[in-house]
Amino acid sequence: MNIRILCAISVSTLAAFSLPTFGQSAFQDLNFEAANVTGNGGFVAPSSALPGWTVFYGNAQQTQMGYNLLSLGTVNATLLNAANGAISGNYSVLLQGGQGNGGPASASISQTGLIPSGTQTLFFKAAGEAGFEPFDVLIGNQNVTYNAVGDGANYILYAANVSAWAGQTELLTFLAPSSGELNNWNLDDISFSPIAVVPEPSPLILTGIGGLIFKLTRRFWKR
Repeated sequence: MNIRILCAISVSTLAAFSLPTFGQSAFQDLNFEAANVTGNGGFVAPSSALPGWTVFYGNAQQTQMGYNLLSLGTVNATLLNAANGAISGNYSVLLQGGQGNGGPASASISQTGLIPSGTQTLFFKAAGEAGFEPFDVLIGNQNVTYNAVGDGANYILYAANVSAWAGQTELLTFLAPSSGELNNWNLDDISFSPIAVVPEPSPLILTGIGGLIFKLTRRFWKR
């Protein structure tokens, strides 16, 4: 089903749009541009690569993650720079669900923060490959349904209705699951927006409406 954005506003402007309530913290580093890393590869602390985020392989929180380090089968999370496949800007995050110590394991990043009041939509850019397992987006422990709303040269823009959590402090998780095979998802440019997206009528519904109009028109002209 196609999705239509109701207002022509650049996604680059869809950052947090209201001040956090006293005592509540806004999400950090949603475009992954706050990385403090050196060199061109190796293992780094998540606090340096992804300030504000925690990294998990399965249910185990990680104290190290990759920087431009790709896996050929084991679970992995790595920061990618522009020379090594970042979606936009200087950095993006590649989550690789794969084999862990006890079998298949997901790769995920999580952060707790305030979803701004008035939020309608969560936008993010992601890139996977045909045949990969679906990417999971969770608020708290609840999976959030998302849809493709656009694309670029190296990503698809996705949108999810998160209005039910507007004004609340919640755990946000992006997760690449694995049933045993490597499952790669590159993620970037997460944003909360007051802009709503609504589904366009499906072709089947449009065909039905068109047929009904045609029948009514014929009946009118027969009178």
